Amino acid sequence: MGYYVRVEPDVHIYVEDVYPQGKKAVLFLHGWPANHRMFEYQFDALTREGIRCIGMDMRGFGQSDRPADGYGYDRLSDDVAQVIDALRLQDITLLGFSIGGAIALRYMARHGQKGVARLALCGAAAPSVTRRPGFPYGVPAEDVTRLVEGARSNRPQMVEEFGETFFFRNTTAAFKGWFQSMALPAAGWATAQCAETFRDETLFADMPKVTVPTLIMHGVRDAVCLFPLAQALHQGIAGSRLVPFEACGHGFFWEERADGSVRNGHRQNSNARSTD
Repeated sequence: MGYYVRVEPDVHIYVEDVYPQGKKAVLFLHGWPANHRMFEYQFDALTREGIRCIGMDMRGFGQSDRPADGYGYDRLSDDVAQVIDALRLQDITLLGFSIGGAIALRYMARHGQKGVARLALCGAAAPSVTRRPGFPYGVPAEDVTRLVEGARSNRPQMVEEFGETFFFRNTTAAFKGWFQSMALPAAGWATAQCAETFRDETLFADMPKVTVPTLIMHGVRDAVCLFPLAQALHQGIAGSRLVPFEACGHGFFWEERADGSVRNGHRQNSNARSTD
């Protein structure tokens, strides 16, 4: 079931609601520069277990409207709030991947955790993707600036090159084409402005405001959002649980899709270990 939620007078967010009769629900926030279709393997597995899966395309991406602005974390998290209100969601798991993880964290801090019972941060672009004084664990800001420039000069080439850093395990040409097919429908200006956001904005002040049970999952081989970001999130979010994936890069929504499952915060996979 697909429909649109109006979040501003001229901006509508596309939402796909799979198995709406499920008693438990997960709201998925996708990564950059893709859309909600990246979670198709999770939708397939979870709906077979009777879980409602809700995917929303960020403004500027997928089938959502493509306004000229509104790509900072505050506005993007406000869009999530509008979707949660429109669907009258309660006691959901909010799952954010990459920049979606940053948006989920900002939502929790900005909206009083309304409607959310659990938080899952997956390869999250938080608390800071880039290095900065007192936080030497990210990538150089210049690396992200090159993504911004690529989005504005040769976006298809930038997407192809970015895809090469996304996965640790080998992928087929067909899979690479599928990944690129999710990124190219996005607006170029949205792609560039979101990259500027995860280059420039931080979420250090947001972490202490999270009070729901939080699971942090991160690939140890992640070359996009480096693994120390997950360790910083674990330290900054009280009571959180960190589950590293030893043989996985940034794209574990695919790389770990069939190797196990998360049950009560425990990863059932010999390639993963938990860190309390």
